[in-house]
Amino acid sequence: MDINMFPYKSGYCRIGTDVHSYSTVVYKLFFSASGKSEMPEEKEEELPPMEPRDFTLTELSQYDGIKDKRVLMAINSKVFDVSRRRSVYGPGGPYQVFAGHDASRGLATFSLEKDAVKDEIDDLSDLNSMQMDSLREWEMQFLDRYPVVGKLLTPEEAAQREEELKEKQPEDAKNDQDSKKEK
Repeated sequence: MDINMFPYKSGYCRIGTDVHSYSTVVYKLFFSASGKSEMPEEKEEELPPMEPRDFTLTELSQYDGIKDKRVLMAINSKVFDVSRRRSVYGPGGPYQVFAGHDASRGLATFSLEKDAVKDEIDDLSDLNSMQMDSLREWEMQFLDRYPVVGKLLTPEEAAQREEELKEKQPEDAKNDQDSKKEK
């Protein structure tokens, strides 16, 4: 038997040698054997829905399940609220390394190591096409399971947001003064 042949149900299936193929087969075997069609979810403490907003990496890092009860993580610039699976993504969970971070590289490369998350925006330009495909698959799974609560801003977008806020502050102060004069 070929080393790339894997016993599955009534016969064998050929799988690739990449990690993604193995994880997909394991996932399918687990759920077909258990009779479940999707990943089991534990009922955890419900938090009120979060208002959508944009996040810098620094702002996102506050939502690691320790500094704030809410657990957020980003994938492909989308910020997901994974708080309902705190036992998985929060402190002590198997995917806790992603809490409050951009998880894109770690998911694309199937890595749970600390170096899978960066302290700066990661452009992912060094990932190969298979890793990018894997990342898109992860993103689709998260879109099906968790609410998107915002966008992860690049440094340029964050600077633009700051500039817009600075421009708006004098207007707000002027409007406040005008409303006080009217009273």
